[in-house]
Amino acid sequence: MDGNNSNRDNSRASSSRKASLKERLGKVTTSRWIRFGIVSLIFFLWVILMGNPWLLLIWLLLIDIYLTQYIPWNWWKSKTGPTRTVMAWVDAIVYALVLIYFIFAFVGQQYEIPSSSLEKSLLVGDRLWVDKTVYGARVPQTPLHFPLAQHTMPFFGTKSYIEHPQLEYHRLPGFRQIQRGDIVVFNYPQGDTVAEKIPNPDYYQICHELRREGISDPLAYMKQNPAKFGEIIVRPVDRRENYVKRAIGLPGERLKIVNDTILINGKAITEPENVQYNYIIPVSGQIASTRWQELGVRLDDLMGPVRHEAAGFSFYDVPLTHEMAQQIQKWPEVIGPIQRESETNFLDMTGMFPLGADYGWTRPNMGEIWIPQRGVTLHLTPENYPIYERAIRTYEGNDLAIRDGKIYINGEQTEYYTFKMDYYWMMGDNRDRSADSRFWGFVPEDHIVGSPVFIIVSLDGERSLTDGKIRWNRILANPNPDKSKWQDD
Repeated sequence: MDGNNSNRDNSRASSSRKASLKERLGKVTTSRWIRFGIVSLIFFLWVILMGNPWLLLIWLLLIDIYLTQYIPWNWWKSKTGPTRTVMAWVDAIVYALVLIYFIFAFVGQQYEIPSSSLEKSLLVGDRLWVDKTVYGARVPQTPLHFPLAQHTMPFFGTKSYIEHPQLEYHRLPGFRQIQRGDIVVFNYPQGDTVAEKIPNPDYYQICHELRREGISDPLAYMKQNPAKFGEIIVRPVDRRENYVKRAIGLPGERLKIVNDTILINGKAITEPENVQYNYIIPVSGQIASTRWQELGVRLDDLMGPVRHEAAGFSFYDVPLTHEMAQQIQKWPEVIGPIQRESETNFLDMTGMFPLGADYGWTRPNMGEIWIPQRGVTLHLTPENYPIYERAIRTYEGNDLAIRDGKIYINGEQTEYYTFKMDYYWMMGDNRDRSADSRFWGFVPEDHIVGSPVFIIVSLDGERSLTDGKIRWNRILANPNPDKSKWQDD
């Protein structure tokens, strides 16, 4: 008897719920149904582009927001006084953050140029609008992050992201592939591990230097000395530092550098006029900083005058274009012919990619390197192993080892590896003041962010407001005016 009553009660409850749903749907206006249909269509197209069917669960929220409204989303609108005021602000801020999240993730974002590695194309203080759609927007691999911070929350100093979940690399359709001469924003490939208190040089350079000092386990050493190195942080791909360089070598090409000249597949490429190299300038005395500024030299890039006892003179070491070098040669303080830094023996030019390998490469001279291409198989040997080790192990996620001259990938001995991604060789226009692929190697395609399309505003940190701090001529200017000159001879 009790069982029958229980079944009748459950039936009434179920009927009540169904009736409630019908009543809710019956109250939905035609215009709201239309809006729901349009939003749903856009949402389904977005899910298809994202390539992640789990996102379909979000549609249940859209159903409730537009139709059923079981969750009282607008409960605060019936309130008065401070509660309504505060919640109105919270509602507006949440909507704004969601909108910013989607714009920054899938459309574009503002970036500031912090260093002179791309002078004279991009200047320190340029704020760029970077288009993420040109190569196809990269789906956030760390989806739970604060949209206004790359990896660290301002003021608080804490992580601006939650590490889990981590999504697989996926990119939306773009308008074109990366071309030689493109200025490209990307996540720093060696930024996966960071010594918090020593951002420059990077973690791997620190490890290299510690091993040279006889420390066999650099990581353990750094953890034992937190006062000097800080916390050792591991960052996901899309939460690493943003770098901006020029694409020089493309997937599948062979690159070589001979006396500062870049050869692609054996042919020299034409350089635009604004490429800079460091020049050694012998002088009779100090030259006023205002003259360097008038020429277009950043004071931060100015080294000297320094006395070279062996040579018997003082000199400046300054990055210059060819035209600027010709002008300086005429200055009365210059006491001899100026030379490129690479033509002298004044400074150490070693320490190039791959770090720790003994290829004898220097900054102006690097042997031929094949740039990995998706779907292409490489013949791995002990000789080229150091060049491709990081790409195969770290970027493509394989267990890689070399023992007794034999190479093992995921536990199996092999001499061949087929790459899963395209890679690029990136360099700065300010050649001798740029930490680029010559020092840390290839940039994987999953690190690519986008390409700048215009300069929003440009501020010179070395000048005051009354002395040309705002570079008015650069506002809305083309950030890559020399793109057409980057072509093969």
